[in-house]
Amino acid sequence: MNSGFDPELHPSQLPELDVGDLPTARATVAAMYGQLGTRVPAVAVERRTIPGLPGEPEVSVAVCTPHGRVEPSPAYLHLHGGGFVLPDENADAATAARIAAELGVLVVSLDYRVAPEHPFPAALQDCHAALAWVADRAGALGVDPDRIGVGGVSAGGALAAATALRARDEGGPAPCFQVLETPVLDNALDTPSMREFTGTPMWNRHNAVRSWQHYLGDNSVPGNASPYAAPSRATDLGGLPPAYVSVCQFDPLRDEGIGYAQRLVQAGVPVELHLFPGTFHGSAGAFPQAGVSRRMNRELLDALGRGLGVAS
Repeated sequence: MNSGFDPELHPSQLPELDVGDLPTARATVAAMYGQLGTRVPAVAVERRTIPGLPGEPEVSVAVCTPHGRVEPSPAYLHLHGGGFVLPDENADAATAARIAAELGVLVVSLDYRVAPEHPFPAALQDCHAALAWVADRAGALGVDPDRIGVGGVSAGGALAAATALRARDEGGPAPCFQVLETPVLDNALDTPSMREFTGTPMWNRHNAVRSWQHYLGDNSVPGNASPYAAPSRATDLGGLPPAYVSVCQFDPLRDEGIGYAQRLVQAGVPVELHLFPGTFHGSAGAFPQAGVSRRMNRELLDALGRGLGVAS
């Protein structure tokens, strides 16, 4: 399997990650991103606290506003990854700021609550609160309320898909587009890629099993979960916003992403699906200068720009 990795990706340089040992895993990821650095483009970043849903705590967000933004602009709710268990105070700031700078849109990135300290549905509650806040304050934020997208990578992709499902079921606020990058979608853990990739870099079957246990707690039964936790459990995908879905060749999550994209298409939802050969989960973040990583970022920006109605 290793011979199939893109030659610019060097998984042997990466530390082992085991979310069964959360303190070590959290320290490992923080150190890795600290070494990579987080060069933030020239955008205004305002960190603020917004109201949570009724009965829920406030939510910490970073509002990224590009210089020269033409109002009303689209907005994008950006949800970081981390297997539902890895907090992300600053590591993803560069990603949110880059999207804002490249597309000229307002980007709201949030530090949602993570498991096991805060199991499902805490993170989803935070995401829905942030989406509602952007929609409710569209005028004050200089945002077009009809052009609000939501997306994320890995667990952030799961939360984006779940936020879109919940918005459809509850009558809004409805995102116009969803970005699902190498998304976590299915707690059944029974796809061919999930069974095969037990030793892949950054993410493997063991980590997938443990992250679902952390996220669902006592309710962690493979294949038995709310669709707002595991979106693949949803029986009806009709009426959801158009989607961009990306998957990596050597990723245990690969087949659930492909399967979800296929089901969206079958439900009449416009979908753009990209499978990037030679890549593994998190390879774009770990090796951002690799050609395939740059292509992944360009194609995401292009799809998101089209989804929000702006040129990338």
